[in-house]
Amino acid sequence: MALREIRVEGDPVLTKECKPVAKMTDRITELIGDMFDTMYENNGCGLAACQVGVLRQIFVVDIGDDHEYVFINPIITEKEGEVTDDEGCLSVPGYVGSVTRAQKIKIKAYDEELKPFEMEAEDFLARAIQHEYDHLHGHVYTEFVQGELRKAAAPEEEEAVPASAEEG
Repeated sequence: MALREIRVEGDPVLTKECKPVAKMTDRITELIGDMFDTMYENNGCGLAACQVGVLRQIFVVDIGDDHEYVFINPIITEKEGEVTDDEGCLSVPGYVGSVTRAQKIKIKAYDEELKPFEMEAEDFLARAIQHEYDHLHGHVYTEFVQGELRKAAAPEEEEAVPASAEEG
């Protein structure tokens, strides 16, 4: 597999509607593998095909639950509840913003073998799916941010807890 260049906000490809996948090809299979590799290399938890310049209805998600999710031609069929939380995006590096999303969703899609499936997701997985789903329809999360975008704290900038405080 290979790493692909991530398109950043301002690139017109991120504002375009993605086209459905009609059949699986070697190129689509390779794209999916490249998307996972690119996502992991950049410490992401989701990536849509348009973010690597391919206008197809495909996104991948891995929230660290020991499962790699592939969604092809997805349709969110139900949304329930609302939760506001911070989001970031590989196409908007270094920033986060507060976005309200459904707490629970149902989605229909096809997997990497073009077999249909349906699933329910909630909390962080639901948020990641909705975020990537928006990309397929030409939307970046910054359109939905409540308030201002903020610089994301780099891990080395986070305040360390002194060892003595942990023991008490």
